[in-house]
Amino acid sequence: MDKLKIAIQKSGRLYEDSIKLLKDCSIEINIGIDKLKTTALNFPLEILFLRDDDIPQYLEDGVADIGIVGKNVLLEKRKKIKIKETLGFGKCRLSIAIPKTLKYQNIKDLYGKKIATSYPFLVKQFFEEKCIQAEIHEISGAVEIAPGIGLADCICDLVSSGSTLFMNGLKEVETILQSEAVLASNIHLDQDQLIIMNKLLFRIRAVKKAKNNKYILLNVPNERLKKIISYLPGITSTVILPLANSKCSSVHSVVNENDFWGIVENLKTIGAQDILVLPIEKIIL
Repeated sequence: MDKLKIAIQKSGRLYEDSIKLLKDCSIEINIGIDKLKTTALNFPLEILFLRDDDIPQYLEDGVADIGIVGKNVLLEKRKKIKIKETLGFGKCRLSIAIPKTLKYQNIKDLYGKKIATSYPFLVKQFFEEKCIQAEIHEISGAVEIAPGIGLADCICDLVSSGSTLFMNGLKEVETILQSEAVLASNIHLDQDQLIIMNKLLFRIRAVKKAKNNKYILLNVPNERLKKIISYLPGITSTVILPLANSKCSSVHSVVNENDFWGIVENLKTIGAQDILVLPIEKIIL
């Protein structure tokens, strides 16, 4: 079977998480210094290290079969490729920011303003949808300094923590897009390539599911068992095991990370004892 070629960012905010995802999928990669490509040792995968902005073009041209890229980049470049999976890392937002000294009430305050951005298509689309005229200046890199040097009145750039905006005297006023890393593919994969991609997607989904859940074990007095179980959704059903102490049972379940603390606090209040919490490596449904 041929190898599937996957493009990932050679450096920058998505690189480390992309490599970690492949390793979490039990794919062994030999990464050298300044390598442009490498081959997985135990999976039919060839990894190409590319600039983030170039990945959509390589996917459309078929140089790479699949790629991990920011949704923001993919939508800005408008190439004929498919999003196959959102990956849950590299989360950020594409936002408009103005100097802190300016008052802002609503989007109408941006009418006629000069906006510096590396995402001219998305910004233009946003303002057209809002029926607001604005002058867009496309620049690459160091967008946040544009108002300070008189190049623009405001900016539109990626924001994660907001610390860069703060350091440059800017404040967020509008969000254009919520973004994260996605797995995208060429639209003309052959049957063998689709088979490999689906095997990789199977692993990625198992890893993603595990990251969003915790495995919990608790001891429960039998008279409180029914009530305790009502608080435990589990993936299919809760596991109940007898203990040496015949008055208690051991209960095992899987709890979503977002609901974890609320559920555990309730369990403790209604009588759960000796609660253990374990990470999950993979969940295969």
